[in-house]
Amino acid sequence: MSYAPRGLHFEDFTAGRAFQTAARTVSEGTVDAFAGLSGDFNPLHVDEELARRGPMKGRIAHGMLVLAIATGQANQLGIFEGTTLALLGMDRIRWTAPVRLGDTIHTVLTVREVRESSRPDRGVVLLDVAVRNQRDETVCQSEWTTLMARRA
Repeated sequence: MSYAPRGLHFEDFTAGRAFQTAARTVSEGTVDAFAGLSGDFNPLHVDEELARRGPMKGRIAHGMLVLAIATGQANQLGIFEGTTLALLGMDRIRWTAPVRLGDTIHTVLTVREVRESSRPDRGVVLLDVAVRNQRDETVCQSEWTTLMARRA
């Protein structure tokens, strides 16, 4: 029995099509684990007392953690499974609001553009990506460029 990818192919993406992920609550353990993994122990992320006295009035998640969660949420959709050839870029990343411990975030990916590639077995898909909190406020925006397989 051979593997059959469940991901979408280049031809399945059209400008304006949107995908919304499931949500995930960002816990203290998630932030602490990311601090350990990344080595980023900035007090904004790991020291409640110091962070409470700062401009954020409490601990917040690392921006890169929020982006990492977004990539995981996107992959859990299944639309990239077995059909993505490469993530070519993450551009224009902006964090527009803090993610606080206990916030629940989800990701919305909207196809901005699809482009033919010089090779007939693939194409480029440009996505506008927004991470939103439980109040539907955008906390992170970025553009992802993916190289997707075409149908044979």
